[in-house]
Amino acid sequence: MKAKWLNRFYENTNEKLLQKGKVFVLMGPRRVGKTEFINRLISRFDGKVFSGTGDNLDLREVLSSQRLQRINSALGSYDLIFIDEAQRIPEIGYSIKLLVDSSPGKTIVLTGSSSFELSGQLGEPLTGRQKQKKLFPLSVMELHEQFGGMRLLEILDELLIFGSYPEVLNQDSEIDKTEYLHLLRDSYLLKDILELENLKYSEKLFDLLKLLAFQIGHEVSLNELANKLGIAKQSVERYISLLEKAFVVKRLGGFSRNLRNEITKSSRYYFLDNGVRNAIINNFNPIGSRNDIGMLWENFMVMERLKKQEYQRMFSNNYFWRTYDQKEIDLIEDRGGRLYAFEFKYGSKKVKAPRQWQNAYPDSEFSLVTPENFLEFLV
Repeated sequence: MKAKWLNRFYENTNEKLLQKGKVFVLMGPRRVGKTEFINRLISRFDGKVFSGTGDNLDLREVLSSQRLQRINSALGSYDLIFIDEAQRIPEIGYSIKLLVDSSPGKTIVLTGSSSFELSGQLGEPLTGRQKQKKLFPLSVMELHEQFGGMRLLEILDELLIFGSYPEVLNQDSEIDKTEYLHLLRDSYLLKDILELENLKYSEKLFDLLKLLAFQIGHEVSLNELANKLGIAKQSVERYISLLEKAFVVKRLGGFSRNLRNEITKSSRYYFLDNGVRNAIINNFNPIGSRNDIGMLWENFMVMERLKKQEYQRMFSNNYFWRTYDQKEIDLIEDRGGRLYAFEFKYGSKKVKAPRQWQNAYPDSEFSLVTPENFLEFLV
């Protein structure tokens, strides 16, 4: 049975994604539906369409040649050109620039699951010529639009444990969800890093991910990680950078403006999806039998908020805040000249902003986010 398509945020916006003479770039983790979304988008396009993939050796050879005559002879007759997994084509940015410059009436669409490869190739050649968007696993915002708030309340525990990848949400049983997440973990999660960075062994990367999975909501010591993994600190830094650019984890730095005892040098790391995090540690136990529900809730809230910022173009600098005497706030948004502080608690315990924060930033807003009010925070 074909899986049901779950509507994405960009389908409901008035923003024109496909424009003549422009390159639309859609990036995001593997298996979140980038290809299907683009196919749905271009199915309504009026004109001659070419769809290809960076895995196609003939297409790769034509574009990487950077010879305008050869590129035009192969692709010049199409009104829209869609290339999936474009990061696999060497120097694609310069080839696409040739196409755009020589045929300004064309519309070009690229997708990629490796921001460290695709962004680097497209940045300089396509300055001013591209529109970039990110697509994530399904957001609470998207699910609320399609199914309503009551349904989200009913499946909240499921989202905390199994995450919101489209194919996970389409599975009927917990066993099927678990099996798919194991497949995602073993076959797709690190594929781009291992291929594009020529890393032959994934054991250290998986070990690093396990260590990060148990430190959600806590500052991460790179020296400690290096000692536990038995590798150099510089290697740990490089691996974490690759994991972030491959849409596996997300880093938050510490916030400070004027207090000497605020921690600013350390970082916290969150997984883009709770299901992936739980697959890394192989723990899909129900909420009632877990001792990491605080981590799951914080990871879920941070990532859902970042999705909302991306989709609704809420331009924000994001941080955590903590002092050396252990006073902390989970998420600080610095946007529009104001500070917004959010604390995430799975239980119903009442929490106020730490006195040090109130004294240092009296004009900031503070909110406690729990399962009782998370829909207002995210929708």
